[in-house]
Order: sequence, then structure tokens, then C-alpha cells
Amino acid sequence: MPVTKPPSVEESKPLTPVELELMQLVWKLGEVSVADVLAALPPERKLAYTSVSTVLRILEQKGVVRSRKEGRGHLYSARLSREAYEAQSVRHLVATVFDGTPSSLVARLVEAVPLSPEEVEQIRKLLGRKGGRG
Repeated sequence: MPVTKPPSVEESKPLTPVELELMQLVWKLGEVSVADVLAALPPERKLAYTSVSTVLRILEQKGVVRSRKEGRGHLYSARLSREAYEAQSVRHLVATVFDGTPSSLVARLVEAVPLSPEEVEQIRKLLGRKGGRG
């Protein structure tokens, strides 16, 4: 039986809402068990142990987390940093929603999201640093 390696993080598909919810906890907590994830979920969020376990295994298949055996269970940790996932998500969003035009994304952001003067200044500084570099 051939061994299949997990996809590279650049090949990863966007995470589903539940996958992203659990990844937020993995990023926040570091190395986690299924029980750790369940304990960190808000009380009103009713997910079964088996559901959390299945989603973590799917994240591992996607190459986003890694696992190691610990006793009778597994401990999961991020292979993909939050920053790398954010960058990957923005690239995907620009390519699929904004027809490959980053300036359209920025225009929609500025129009659609309330920005404080401090945030506007921070965006100006970021754009100034980017300058003519692509």
C-alpha cells in the first residue's frame, strides 16, 4: 500500500467553519488532545468527542495539524501557523472573489468595514512599507 504524504500547506483547501473553529483552539492552546479541545469550547457549543476527533483527523489529512501518540490517544499541534493560514486565505479570497485584483479587496475592506483613524494610519504605514515592491 503506497504511503501518501499530507498536502503541502500551499495546496491546502480553505478550512470549513468547524475546522477553523477547532484550529483557532489549536493555535491558542498549542498541543491539544480531543478532551482539551472539548474543554475549551464554549459551554453552548455541543460537539461530541467523536466529532472533534474526526475533525482533528481531517485537519491532519489536510496537512494543517500533526499528531503524536500519547497513551491511548493522540496530541495534536499546528503544522500551519495562524499567519500562514491568514496569508493563504487572503490569496485564495483575492483569486476567487476579487478576480485576482488585490486593490479590489482593499477597496471593499475600506468601504465595508468601520475603521478607526488609528487603523487607517496603520494601513497607510503598511502600504508605505510595501511601496513599489510586489
